[in-house]
Amino acid sequence: MQNHSSISPDIIQQVHARLDECLQAAGHYLDRTIAKPTLSFNQRGKIAGSARLQRHEIRLNPVLMADNLACFLNDVIPHELCHLLVFQLYGRGSRFRPILPHGPEWKALMQGIFNLPGKATHQMDVSKVQGRQFVYRCGCGPVSLSVRRHNKVLKGTRYICRSCRESLVAA
Repeated sequence: MQNHSSISPDIIQQVHARLDECLQAAGHYLDRTIAKPTLSFNQRGKIAGSARLQRHEIRLNPVLMADNLACFLNDVIPHELCHLLVFQLYGRGSRFRPILPHGPEWKALMQGIFNLPGKATHQMDVSKVQGRQFVYRCGCGPVSLSVRRHNKVLKGTRYICRSCRESLVAA
């Protein structure tokens, strides 16, 4: 556990208990013992969680978790654990058949172990973690870019609107 000073001990306990339940279900499904991954509460930005495959670590976003605990317990923890399981079972695949992050192996584990559909993205409100936005324009209206993308534009990257296919121009 790391970087959890702002998270209540009760929430940390709930997250660990849920991870233990998920590990038990995965172990039963796969007929093997699964080592408990390290839990870190230091994921930033709009990402709810991430799996560090080679470190056998799950990183969770403490800001989003505080507002969406049920979603984290029901969806995010199983989601990230399945990434670790796919890596343990299949590695990265081969040059001819790479294992995709949300590919059929991952979806099969999400469905088989947790009876979850296996969606790649979440629908949580990210306004608290979004960061500064920069307004750009195209043929169909204003478009917001993050600080990272805005800085890339300043260095010469060109972004195209997905709808009207025009270049985005600073407003």
